[in-house]
Amino acid sequence: MAMSLAWLSPCTIISPYKTNIPRRCSCCYVNSSQVDLPSSLTTTSSPTTIRPAVILPGLGNNTNDYEKLALILRGYEVPTAIAKVSRIDWLRNAAGLLDTNYWTGTLRPRPVLDWYLKRIEDAVSEAKELAQGGSGTLSFIGHSAGGWLARVYMQEFGSSDISLLLTLGSPHLPPPKGLPGVIDQTRGLLNYVEKNCAKAVYSPELRYVCIAGRYIQGSRFFDSSSTSVMGGVEQPTSEVAAVTNPDAETLTGSTFRTRFVGQGYKQVCGQADVWGDGVVPVVSAHLKGALNVTLEGVYHSPVGSDDATRPWYGSSAVVEHWIRHLLV
Repeated sequence: MAMSLAWLSPCTIISPYKTNIPRRCSCCYVNSSQVDLPSSLTTTSSPTTIRPAVILPGLGNNTNDYEKLALILRGYEVPTAIAKVSRIDWLRNAAGLLDTNYWTGTLRPRPVLDWYLKRIEDAVSEAKELAQGGSGTLSFIGHSAGGWLARVYMQEFGSSDISLLLTLGSPHLPPPKGLPGVIDQTRGLLNYVEKNCAKAVYSPELRYVCIAGRYIQGSRFFDSSSTSVMGGVEQPTSEVAAVTNPDAETLTGSTFRTRFVGQGYKQVCGQADVWGDGVVPVVSAHLKGALNVTLEGVYHSPVGSDDATRPWYGSSAVVEHWIRHLLV
């Protein structure tokens, strides 16, 4: 069944700023309430060279998984570099097993992830060569773990060259502690990021845009197997719009698949019966202070995706709804 794009009911964009600016994109009506972007972002700007973009692969992915996305971005005249990562490279993370902090859940990104930070550095150099006399700043596009690894890079090496961090299904928040059956899969890395990396902002100098997919709702394995933590968690505000995928899972009852997905969500955010992209819950993919976006019917990974029935964040019909952030 082919994916369709639909005119949706009015939806809301809420950012750190406030005003009322009705807008309409090419695929949905968007009523922008409580949005007040800086004038430099809302006024018509003079033509400039588009900033190069650097794609940062997610855990287990490789460079080739993002070649089609890079081709799509180049079609929008966005010069694009991809961090050079192979699947076998991720085995380097096993070095963390030798660190006592791994076993205590207090692992730090360095030196375990130095190899990935070096790949980002190399990709940044490549992207700068593509700039051809542009503004000198870059856009980071971090998929999944690539999103929070971008934040580590910006903390360690500076963010003066970065004007946009756009994350796609990135698990930014550490799971809550003390819940039965919940184990921090990052062994403390996300706790480190939350405590030590710069907070998200949406300013003329640096913009954080965090995109989440709402593809399938998880369910509890047993009725009492998951403790609700959302009541005490501030829900992310977001722009809800964009893609309507008729094949997205909207089952109201529990199935083996929704229970399986729910157990994955539980390890990320502490709760199983939430919506997400099949891997990362919406609540974990958003950051306070960022412009948070939720896309209906969007799957997590390029692996296993299908542009017609299971589009992911980098499918052409989905890119249409976030490409504008790279062009301003």
